[in-house]
Amino acid sequence: MSKLRPAFLLLLALLLPVVHAAAQSAADTPEMADALRHDGKIYVVVAVITVVLAGLLALLVSLDRKVSRLERELKD
Repeated sequence: MSKLRPAFLLLLALLLPVVHAAAQSAADTPEMADALRHDGKIYVVVAVITVVLAGLLALLVSLDRKVSRLERELKD
């Protein structure tokens, strides 16, 4: 029972924001998002977020390769 409790709490913590977001109605949408969509600037926002996330992913892959190489050198 004690092993199930942390897993249940983690699942609950991950699902609560999703349920809250799904419960919002269309009237609760922010006006800024509508304005950006209307002006066509939402695509710029999405592009910037995509570039930043791709850069972070590339950094993580690069660091993983470097750490793996150093671990192999230490092992030998």
